[in-house]
Amino acid sequence: MVEFSPGVEIDGFLLGERLHAGGMALLFEVTKPGMDFPLLMKVPRLGHGESAGTIIGFEVEQMLLAALTGPYVPRFVACGDITEKPYIVMEHIDGRVLSEWADSAPHPAEEVARLGAALAAAAHSLHQQDAVHLDLKPRNALIRPSGEAVLIDFGLAHHGHFPDLLAEEFSAPLGSPPYMAPEQIFHVRCDPRSDIFAIGAMLYELATGRLPYGAPSTIAGLRKRLWNDPTPPRALVPALPEWLQEVILRCLEVDASKRYGSAAQLAFDLSHPDQVVITERGRRLHAAGMTTRFRSWFRAAGYEPAPCPQPSSRINSAPIVLVAVATTHTNEAQFESLRQAVRRAATLDAACRVAVATVIKPEPIVGSATQDGTSTSQHIKHLVHLRHWAKKLQLPPERLTFHVLESSDPADALLKYARSNHVDQIVIGAPPPGLPLRSLFGTVATCVMVEAPCSVTVVRTREGTAPRSEGTV
Repeated sequence: MVEFSPGVEIDGFLLGERLHAGGMALLFEVTKPGMDFPLLMKVPRLGHGESAGTIIGFEVEQMLLAALTGPYVPRFVACGDITEKPYIVMEHIDGRVLSEWADSAPHPAEEVARLGAALAAAAHSLHQQDAVHLDLKPRNALIRPSGEAVLIDFGLAHHGHFPDLLAEEFSAPLGSPPYMAPEQIFHVRCDPRSDIFAIGAMLYELATGRLPYGAPSTIAGLRKRLWNDPTPPRALVPALPEWLQEVILRCLEVDASKRYGSAAQLAFDLSHPDQVVITERGRRLHAAGMTTRFRSWFRAAGYEPAPCPQPSSRINSAPIVLVAVATTHTNEAQFESLRQAVRRAATLDAACRVAVATVIKPEPIVGSATQDGTSTSQHIKHLVHLRHWAKKLQLPPERLTFHVLESSDPADALLKYARSNHVDQIVIGAPPPGLPLRSLFGTVATCVMVEAPCSVTVVRTREGTAPRSEGTV
């Protein structure tokens, strides 16, 4: 087997400084002519006496990195044969390890939400590619200077299109005990909501400086999370806002169906705290009493996780739908056509979230001739219109959010919102009928259709009388 040490050249890669020597692998800085980004070589420890898990984990990580794309994972470059030259070369990420924040916790709510939203966006990208990480923890996430999270160490991951080598080889739960979801204890390795649980545990740690379930070292210790709720974060940090506790405890639900339906929905709530609906979870200040804990223990005795489909089909069943409502219009027929389209989407999927938005021209913050002309008053006025429009949908409040976007370019504002919030579908009113072809190409609906990062449903009333309002959609 080839010896890996600084100065050695392997398959055209020149090994530089050894950056890390862990129990499972060595990390080297490497260079190769023609590569325009920094490289890292990961070499697994495969010597005498090493666990079979190291070998299988290396195979899994090599397989996953080669299959995954996007800014949330290191770019895969090359790999060597496991029998002679076991290595993986990948992009060397410029970023801070999330454990640096965990070590200095607790942090303000705004910082916790920023980091959590970045983690959730990264996990969502992974889930869209039919993969579940299953070992999310502070040491396995890097934060780029731009604020984006990059997930690393895929040795325990599961991919819906590849054989699950670890499940075939091991019967014990796999993962990091402080962050492991209940279903993982029972060997369920295919549910993306397991990653949402792990993100919830990290949010708890960042917000309180403690682990929600400690660091158990036995199966019996792991099973306690089936009936022992964690101490409410606000009992540890009284200044923590209710909305953040609501988000954290929802992520940590024992029943995966009670967690967020997708990591995108989690990222959405962390990015829009004013839209989080506060329930008993957010207001809780004490751990459950003995009676409640006994009931939870009794239910846990018969706990059986439901089988799960491939990650992408699971998250596609929890979409975010953006509906663009022209609040300056008064055409009720057009409004009702939009409602019908949204009702259809909401009826098809009980986990669907609806973001109701309008775009208005920017107004001065101060200095307007009238009080009604200020930015704040205009924002409130249009927000009231949106809530009035959505009332007839008769959806639970936790499935609705409302957004007044200020921009002189309505199409651009909607597109930016859709991209940054991982929207799955846009519902928008059609351009007025009878427009000349040249004018049609410049309408808001047309621009959104052409450039949208997701599906677009264009709605037209039968009467075809929806008015056009310059600058507002």
